[in-house]
Amino acid sequence: MNILFDNSYATLPKGFYTRLNPDPVKSPELISFNKPLAEALGFTDLSDDPETLARLFSGNKIPTGAEPLAMVYAGHQFGGFSPQLGDGRAILLGEVVAPDGVRYDIQFKGSGRTPYSRGGDGRSALGPVIREYLLSEAMYKLGVPTTRALAAVTSGEEVARDKLVPGGILTRVAKGFVRVGTFEYFASQRDIEAQRQLADYEIDRHYPDAKAAKNPYAAFLSEVVAAQAKLIAQWMGLGFIHGVMNTDNMSIVGETIDYGPCAFMDEFSHNRVYSSIDTQGRYAYNNQPEIGQWNLVRLAESLLPLIAGSVEPDETEIKQAVSIAQEILNRYQEQYKENWLSVFRRKLGLFQAQVEDEILINDLLDKMEQGKADFTLTFYYLSQLSMEVSPQDQTLTGLFENTDGINLWLAKWRKRLAHETLSDVERQSKMQSTNPLYIPRNHQVEAAIRAAEDHHDFSVFDDLHKVLQQPFEKQQGKEQYSLPPMPDEVVHKTFCGT
Repeated sequence: MNILFDNSYATLPKGFYTRLNPDPVKSPELISFNKPLAEALGFTDLSDDPETLARLFSGNKIPTGAEPLAMVYAGHQFGGFSPQLGDGRAILLGEVVAPDGVRYDIQFKGSGRTPYSRGGDGRSALGPVIREYLLSEAMYKLGVPTTRALAAVTSGEEVARDKLVPGGILTRVAKGFVRVGTFEYFASQRDIEAQRQLADYEIDRHYPDAKAAKNPYAAFLSEVVAAQAKLIAQWMGLGFIHGVMNTDNMSIVGETIDYGPCAFMDEFSHNRVYSSIDTQGRYAYNNQPEIGQWNLVRLAESLLPLIAGSVEPDETEIKQAVSIAQEILNRYQEQYKENWLSVFRRKLGLFQAQVEDEILINDLLDKMEQGKADFTLTFYYLSQLSMEVSPQDQTLTGLFENTDGINLWLAKWRKRLAHETLSDVERQSKMQSTNPLYIPRNHQVEAAIRAAEDHHDFSVFDDLHKVLQQPFEKQQGKEQYSLPPMPDEVVHKTFCGT
């Protein structure tokens, strides 16, 4: 396999990272190789040999041109600041410029200890590798910005968690792995020059329009704020709960990153939490928009000296910078709401914006919570309904414990559709293109993990992954993948795997 590396992060000063190779593993075996992604990245002479691919994507063989390194960063974790975190079990292999001109990072996750492992083993259990591969690739097919999975391998070694479990390594791809916590690290070090170098790097690579602005660093903050507002609105429209929205898990480029104890909701609840470590519900479904803004405030604080525009800003200059940053941050709620309304209007088949749409959307969500209805199927079945009441309504109302509320809501929805210009067929087609039938449901992901960890059986993973590649298309014989869990299948807690 020929990978034409073009590494830029490695040209930054040594304080940004530590150079080191992945730790070799005992006997890696290939689980999955994302050949279409490799082709899109511009890899040539692609090997089909599982042993060759396993050596490459375990880190046992370092390809020519790679410059492996572990990135340093800090972060607020559940509200508390950790001044040094960094890639504790990840190594950036290098970067490639794809044929479309976009630069991508290629990173191993679970590749061994680094100077930032903080006492950990630097490894990943097989379960989190399976989870991230399935969820990140599903997220991509659902049209949400995300890191992607290039390959997954078993390590042939066990890792100690609550018990000994098989180890694995994920190779993931992103437009960038710089985080809010990366800026926080240099801010906590009071290293303004490093902050400037990092900001200039991100502007050149991801936000070049900011360079021409009167205040490039304020423009940079503004673009990051807009990207996060859009991303989180997309999460909300899919019932996705990230689970650990720490600042070290928020990507500067606006991609979904670090799939740990994340989950897609089954039965809807505004305050749904799955993460086993989120005991206070800080990162519950309905808290995600506000946490997004909270994290962006931390980024703004880190950028204040740069926004102020001098090497050693005085108190007056900092106050001016605070005012500029505050104005940008104050736009977040409006930007988020616009994106949220856009997402849910499409889900409801509303394409001629009306003032009362927000009330109609929230009313449906409340009815879903009261009726304990499945999030994904509610919107999917809604996309099948016509303007006229019909027996097909029962596919939707049957999801609700009490049908009175949803029947009243359907009457309001149909009255609202009267303001639309599309025919039923046109509207249904548009709704069906945004309301998936298949998501990576927790119990199905857990089944894939159990088969892999307990029996070295990856057929459950393969079958689920294949279905998730066409989330909006009803697939013959795949009905079980669209169904919510039975009572004994419900997954109440998800785990990050560290």
